[in-house]
Amino acid sequence: MQPLRKLGVLKLFLLAVTVGASAPVHAQSHPATAIAEGDVIQPAALVARLGDTAQPTPLVLQVGAHVLYVQGHIPGSQYVGAGSTPDGLKSLRARVSKLAKDFPIVLYCGCCPWSRCPNIGPAYEELRREGYRNVKALYIANDFGTDWVDHGYPVAQGE
Repeated sequence: MQPLRKLGVLKLFLLAVTVGASAPVHAQSHPATAIAEGDVIQPAALVARLGDTAQPTPLVLQVGAHVLYVQGHIPGSQYVGAGSTPDGLKSLRARVSKLAKDFPIVLYCGCCPWSRCPNIGPAYEELRREGYRNVKALYIANDFGTDWVDHGYPVAQGE
């Protein structure tokens, strides 16, 4: 998965411009670090959960940049839009609107370190505000490449 590790300065700059240009939600008021520890899932635990046929498979939603989703994402996950934008949150609400409020949902981004992620906190808060009670946020300490791909966890590419 070398292409995932070589995002380069230009792509990161374009990502920042793209996310910042969409009238961002106030991500600082919803930092990832404010998500309750019980609502955070570690990558290894998610891999195990996705392979456990005795439990319902959670809906896994990527709430970061589309370019990163296309480059590499968790197999079976769906892209819904950046959680830091009004359009992304609208798309998130639309995607989950027909689900039971206790249906298992896992959100992830992976654009940057957890403590600076502009997307995961607002997306998590939006679902909680909408009454979804079984929402987990995938803990990506550094970025998707480092904390998922480099550990050999499964990756899909493209749409």
